[in-house]
Amino acid sequence: MRRLLLLASATAAALVIVQTAQAGPIIDRAVAALNSDPVYVDPAAELAPSSADQDRLRRTIDLAGAGPVYVAILPTVAEREAGGSPDGVLQGIHDALARKGTYAAVIGRHFRAGSDVLSPGVAGRLATEALAAHRGEGVTATLVDFVARVAAERTGGGGGGGGGGQPSGGGGVVIGLLIAGAVAFLLFREIRKRRRSQTELAEVKSAAHDDLIALADDVQKLEQPVEANAHAKQEYTQALDSYDKASSSYDRATRPRQFEAVTSALEEGRWHMSAAQALLDGRNPPERRPPCFFDPRHGPSTRDVDWAPPGGTARKVPACEADAQAVERGTQPASREVMTGGRMVPYWSAPPYFGPWAGGYFMPFGGTGFLSGLFVGELLGGAFGGWGYGSWGGSGTAGGFGNWSDGGRNAGGGGDFGGGMSFGGGDFGGGGGGGGGGGGDF
Repeated sequence: MRRLLLLASATAAALVIVQTAQAGPIIDRAVAALNSDPVYVDPAAELAPSSADQDRLRRTIDLAGAGPVYVAILPTVAEREAGGSPDGVLQGIHDALARKGTYAAVIGRHFRAGSDVLSPGVAGRLATEALAAHRGEGVTATLVDFVARVAAERTGGGGGGGGGGQPSGGGGVVIGLLIAGAVAFLLFREIRKRRRSQTELAEVKSAAHDDLIALADDVQKLEQPVEANAHAKQEYTQALDSYDKASSSYDRATRPRQFEAVTSALEEGRWHMSAAQALLDGRNPPERRPPCFFDPRHGPSTRDVDWAPPGGTARKVPACEADAQAVERGTQPASREVMTGGRMVPYWSAPPYFGPWAGGYFMPFGGTGFLSGLFVGELLGGAFGGWGYGSWGGSGTAGGFGNWSDGGRNAGGGGDFGGGMSFGGGDFGGGGGGGGGGGGDF
């Protein structure tokens, strides 16, 4: 009857695994957290930055264009889990996380960095340079500068140095060049912003398209059965009307925030579809409850359960019966995933521009207020990352990982995590050489 074109996308990545020392609980906690947050700070770390500084570092990673960056700040004792070496800690985090990117770790007072998206040794050199420039300012300033240097390297802006120009006279020429440079910079920034907006829109639109397809397929299965039940057919017709409303909103949407109307209509359609199915089965229609948190396509939830993501705080979330039972058995239900930056992530840890799309499912139940009571500042918008339900379009991506592209002029060069472990950085304080790449101490 009503059909939509199917859309499918898939990505794959491979990573060479090298043999390292057996990881321990400190490294394991770091890896679990880095699965959903680009910055992990162990509470026992000697140089742990403040929460505000951690957020500043996350924003820098999100906005700088450095590609995937993972930062772990750990206590000195973490070295015992990697053969007594800060290099081993960095290698262990990389191998356990098994994702391409640039890795930076502060273990005690030691700073190490490596990358498998930059040329071998480049990340170590950049870490050493950042440490030399900001040693006296502390960890946050050093890491922020390091991320900026990685971004410059990936976009071709690395380098520097001076070199003898004509000594005088061309003041007008200099001013003209400065103006031309400023115009070029503003043009480049506008183009980059426009491309980023187009990418964000395409990602959210793809998620909404998948949801439309799913509802269309499920509703169509009821087309023949409801002919024998007038009440079920009434619910079925309302589900179709909701689908049409969602489809029209989808066609009109030109910005991510406009997809709230799409998913709000889809939620209504899901409930009417569930009511039609219940009537066909001889049951009463289900209570109008929020959709299943784990995957709103599951339809209305049956009850709330206490759930916590890896490394997060337990909170009550609405769940369908199957997912509620899974949580109570101690297993993690499969969450709805979306494609962002070329990789699939749980929708609740997606960048903030997915917020209106996801929040629309919960609008009839208090919208952002309903979900803010569960997550904002404590789970999704705080330590665990994710976009939160009250800060749509806010600055940065609390749980994002910057620009997840394997592009960049230095991508694909093997990097630092093969046999030689070409790490660099240094130490915060005192003297001493940095393993693999030189440096000093914070």
